[in-house]
Amino acid sequence: MVTTHVSNPIQKSKIETADAIILKGIRTHNLKNIDVTIPHGTLTVITGVSGSGKSSLAFNTLYAEGRRRYVESLSAYSRQFLERIEKPDLDFVSGILPAIAIEVKNVITNARSTVGTQTELNDYLRLLFSRVGVTYCSSCGKEVKSDSPTSILEKAIHKFENHQVTVAFPLFLEKNSRAFRRQMCSELERQGFLSFLVSGKQVGLEDIRNWKKGNGDRQSSPERFLVIVDQLELKQTNRSRFLDSLETALQYGKGSVSIFSQEEGKLSEKKFSSRFHCADCNIEYRLPDPNSFSFNSPLGACPECQGFGRIITIDQDLVIPNPSLSISEGAIEPWTKPSASWEFRKLKQFCRRKHIPMDVPFSKLKEEERKWILKGLKEDKDYFSVRDFFEYLEKKTYKMHVRIFLSKYRGFQLCPKCHGTRLKPEALAVKINRNNMAQLSALTIESLQKFFGSLALSEHELAIAESILSEIKNRLSFLTEVGLGYLTLDRLSRTLSGGEAQRIHLAASLGSALVDTLYVLDEPSVGLHERDNALLIRLLGKLRNLGNTVVVVEHDRTMIEAADQIIDLGPLGGERGGEIVFSGPFSELSSARNSCTARYFQGELKIERNGKTQSTKLQTDKTLRVVKAQAHNLKEISVEIPLQQFVVITGVSGSGKSTFLYDILYANYQRFRGRPAQDIGKVDKIEGFKNIQDTLLVDQSPIGKTPRSNPVTYVKAFDQIRKIFARTKEAKMRHLEPGHFSFNVPGGRCEQCEGAGVEKIEMHFLADMYVTCEACGGSRYQPHILEIRYQGKNIRDVLDITIEEALIFFSAEGGSASRQESRRGSPSAAGGKGGEKICESLSILSQVGLGYLRLGQAAPTLSGGEAQRLKLAAELSHAASENLLYLFDEPTTGLHYYDIAFLLSAFETLLNRGHSVCVIEHNMEVIKCADYVIDLGPEGGESGGEVIYAGSVDGLLKEPRSHTGRALRGYLERNH
Repeated sequence: MVTTHVSNPIQKSKIETADAIILKGIRTHNLKNIDVTIPHGTLTVITGVSGSGKSSLAFNTLYAEGRRRYVESLSAYSRQFLERIEKPDLDFVSGILPAIAIEVKNVITNARSTVGTQTELNDYLRLLFSRVGVTYCSSCGKEVKSDSPTSILEKAIHKFENHQVTVAFPLFLEKNSRAFRRQMCSELERQGFLSFLVSGKQVGLEDIRNWKKGNGDRQSSPERFLVIVDQLELKQTNRSRFLDSLETALQYGKGSVSIFSQEEGKLSEKKFSSRFHCADCNIEYRLPDPNSFSFNSPLGACPECQGFGRIITIDQDLVIPNPSLSISEGAIEPWTKPSASWEFRKLKQFCRRKHIPMDVPFSKLKEEERKWILKGLKEDKDYFSVRDFFEYLEKKTYKMHVRIFLSKYRGFQLCPKCHGTRLKPEALAVKINRNNMAQLSALTIESLQKFFGSLALSEHELAIAESILSEIKNRLSFLTEVGLGYLTLDRLSRTLSGGEAQRIHLAASLGSALVDTLYVLDEPSVGLHERDNALLIRLLGKLRNLGNTVVVVEHDRTMIEAADQIIDLGPLGGERGGEIVFSGPFSELSSARNSCTARYFQGELKIERNGKTQSTKLQTDKTLRVVKAQAHNLKEISVEIPLQQFVVITGVSGSGKSTFLYDILYANYQRFRGRPAQDIGKVDKIEGFKNIQDTLLVDQSPIGKTPRSNPVTYVKAFDQIRKIFARTKEAKMRHLEPGHFSFNVPGGRCEQCEGAGVEKIEMHFLADMYVTCEACGGSRYQPHILEIRYQGKNIRDVLDITIEEALIFFSAEGGSASRQESRRGSPSAAGGKGGEKICESLSILSQVGLGYLRLGQAAPTLSGGEAQRLKLAAELSHAASENLLYLFDEPTTGLHYYDIAFLLSAFETLLNRGHSVCVIEHNMEVIKCADYVIDLGPEGGESGGEVIYAGSVDGLLKEPRSHTGRALRGYLERNH
């Protein structure tokens, strides 16, 4: 049974408000001249509906001012290398601290960035390997060491004491001519060396002078000559003589020396080297240094793949996308084209000669037969194999159409040289406790903790590596504490979810142990299962207890209850937001009558879904059937996904949800359609792809970084608006086209600011300043364009109105008044059907709860929740066909309970149109509304990857193994 109230494990009994951050007159974006006080050393949660001003307060004001003041305290030279931040619009600031922002956006796309490089663990591991790593010969497996005469003496005495030994060094013949050998012998004679060893036999100087190639035992390589330095009985009494002989041999032998002794009638040889190379195999190794273990450095990166671990080559799965087809049916896709008729004819002739059946599925052919078809046969020169075909095309890549053709069949494959380790063999030869750098990077963080916890080092090694090991253990501990113990260090950063990326930054912050710092976090609970929220709250408490001030933008109830102070913004979004509707502890939140947050917590407002069709029976013609998916940590799972229903994939962090959605469903569908795709997850088969027309992925990637992007351009409504203005009577008289009403292209835009409305002034060491363009006054357009009016408004006026106002404005032309005006030739009717199209697009924006946005509001000023709903609206406006599968990755990111209702309404619209919706989600309000739930687990990483439950929500509540079921049951008991 889950308790009805979550206690606050970090709440302080008293808050000293005198020691606080005080902000007055904040007007950033839509904030309406508000005053805020945040006590130092507290956990403050900023909440409110989407677009109410949370990010504007937290990031564009608090973080921006804290960062700006800290940067301006540095020298001018230092400031030129740092990001320049715009000064927030406010009247007064006091008590501000140096600020660090940890945002939910995972914008890393670099294929070289991994968890290890992000957390800096790779740097410490490289340092550790270079200090205490042991190099083993890649040929014989023996430890590689550079010996000194003293160390060789100790080893020789241990092995050959009281034995007659011969000290010799190898003779390196740079040229194998007789003249060069005689010249070398003369030089050796002058130095006093008169005896030699060849194939275990002692010979004289004259024998070497007249030596012919092939003399002696051919199998013992007679060309290996050794020069005898000394022969003596190895005793303690003649140590100094033996030591002198070793020094001489090392000097003339370029660091190599051999010691021979008779053992049981056989000549035994022991090789030593003062160089860092294997004396037995004569393989030179580089002395380890940190850059030798970096795949981002030429010293350590595999030369074949340049440290990426993968190479781009012809992908057999793209050449044969459907192995169930026979050769006659076109299994080899590039040879189904008319231009490849000659190759296909040669293939059929080859199959007849070799009796290969052409009406049998390609996957059912013998392995030998498939190999013949793909790679050819040496004895059959008349057949032009698939490999020959692509090798021929590679020589014709100077032709554009050939490059385009080849790009369809290229894909990423594991590097054949380093096998995905990214490092050179020399780096992989260095090991700690018989594990190399790549092997440790492939371990999960939890396994790495155990490895370093039990690592035994000598007293000398410990003295060298103690501080390095301490730092490694601390960082591993922090990563485990934030719930990322299932990740491996070689995991690509671009494959991380937004929540995982944010928690990595949080762990790095804990590792840095900063004090008196302002931490601003953007929804740290994103990607966390309900079970793990208490863990996150405890970590934020640790961060606060170090003496820091923590400000969190959050919607999660557990986090809000645990806060020292709550700032609730609202009451709604956009122009109707930007006010403080509540500020104080959670115990007083219920008194805020104007707060949507309080009304949802009290049960006054509820989220319910209309038209829920929870069906436990699956129709086979309307399902996707995934058989034995085994990408990453998925353990050959098989599951059915009903189409035209609302399906939620859930489970604890690291259970395999993203792998299932991205690598299994989305990537395999792209391959099914013959499109290029990366990171295709391994699966036996997926049945039912033919039942959907296309798959659309709506993830958390940003919609745009330029101010030229806005809501109407994103949903393509601006095209119709410009056409309406171009069809007015005045525009036609001046021969204006729709392009003249665009601020993105030359024509009607102001050329001084190029349609931006502002001009940037470089301030060099300070943040760049933006001032209103003097030529257009910020309107973006030339004066003659602004003279064109439609229903009393020019193009700038239209961009300044809200979406809800625009719906009324453009719908007016469809009424009877507009039709009457049309007969009289009034410009208000110039739009015709254009107004209807505009209203269709804008109504979708209103439907997803964005009616308060202005048409021309710049995309960078949108919050994360607004941006994601704008992306959803764009998909809704384009979804004209049927049977589309929509894949969403945590669509509630950045959304308040108030906004989730709009989201579910948008999903309902998609379902009513005959589409299918499949989402990854942890939010209990969304899970309870699902038609079908797929719960993965039971834990994360290696302990996850199984299907715990698949079915209706009612069945999930009864599943004893499901963490989601238990959390949902407790949530419903507390809130409903």
